[in-house]
Amino acid sequence: MFKRFVHRVLFLVDLAALLAVFLCPFQFIPTPAIGSPPVIAGQLPETVRAELEGIVQKQADAWNRGDIADFMNPYWHDSHLTFCSGGQTERGWENTLQRYKTKYPDRKTMGKLVFSLLESQEIGADAVLMLGNWKLERDKPVEGNFSLVWKRIDGKWLIIHDHSSSKQN
Repeated sequence: MFKRFVHRVLFLVDLAALLAVFLCPFQFIPTPAIGSPPVIAGQLPETVRAELEGIVQKQADAWNRGDIADFMNPYWHDSHLTFCSGGQTERGWENTLQRYKTKYPDRKTMGKLVFSLLESQEIGADAVLMLGNWKLERDKPVEGNFSLVWKRIDGKWLIIHDHSSSKQN
């Protein structure tokens, strides 16, 4: 019980820090009424949307070849990368790579990755929030959703934060 409480507190601290970094410099955007279309913080140029969706498709292709290292290429190669899943936060590119390799040790557990329902919006200068669904087609399929925070660093779009969760069946 205490461990679960600590994990929730750490998650809330991570979330507050992420929001402070990305939302404080920007104007407050009110939450839309239930059933109304989402409020877009900034119009994302179609060229950027297409570029990011192309990167995500290349990630799926790499995963489906069994190449986790290539799948990880769009992630920020930095100790400040954050990856949240299963109630835990992994920090750093190397640690995230090791987590993937441990959780998916072979092609059978990796299955075939499919991304869908991608939507992206600009959240600041050279920063984008992408939401979507993922599915691993395998003997025992698993699926869920994700949110990625992308930042253009040295002219290249990189994932600086990934929060992925699986659907409870």
